[in-house]
Amino acid sequence: MAAVGTSADNALAESFNATLKREVLQNWKCFDSLLHARRDVFAWCVRYNRKRRHSWCDYLSPLEFENRTCGKLTLTA
Repeated sequence: MAAVGTSADNALAESFNATLKREVLQNWKCFDSLLHARRDVFAWCVRYNRKRRHSWCDYLSPLEFENRTCGKLTLTA
């Protein structure tokens, strides 16, 4: 994180919130219930963190990127 007051101070949060609004909340003026809203946002967060392809990892899902790059741990003596 950058120093307080700089333009990059909360850029990560702003980017995350903008993506959430664009992909989940864009066409909803009002959800049926609080539970419905929480379920939709939670499902999106799971997809965003586990399945959605990201440019930073060569357009692989984060799970696939970890599986390809981290490999298996080896035991040391």
